[in-house]
Amino acid sequence: MSVTPAPSHPAVDDPVTHDDAPVHGYTPAKDEYLRRLRRVEGQVRGIARMVDEDVYCIDVLTQIAAVTKALQAVGIGLVEDHLGHCVVDAARQSPEAGAEKVREASAAIARLVRS
Repeated sequence: MSVTPAPSHPAVDDPVTHDDAPVHGYTPAKDEYLRRLRRVEGQVRGIARMVDEDVYCIDVLTQIAAVTKALQAVGIGLVEDHLGHCVVDAARQSPEAGAEKVREASAAIARLVRS
């Protein structure tokens, strides 16, 4: 499986409203993220089927690597959306709020890197 770039999203200043639902950085690309996650879900089911059918180890590992890359691509897209929306918005509110969002993003990136 090839890794596709993160979904494109409107500029940070574009207003997005959803009937009192919270608007997160990924909200404009939500359908694309859900599509990609459903694809990953199907790949994971395929891997389980491969194990059930005693498929060669290396072939299973190859598919696990593909799923891992796909999830990493989703994670990177979410980080980009968070930085471009949530962090920017917080920084506009106050330096302290911006710094807190940066710390939060840094911790999330560290968790992604360790995984």
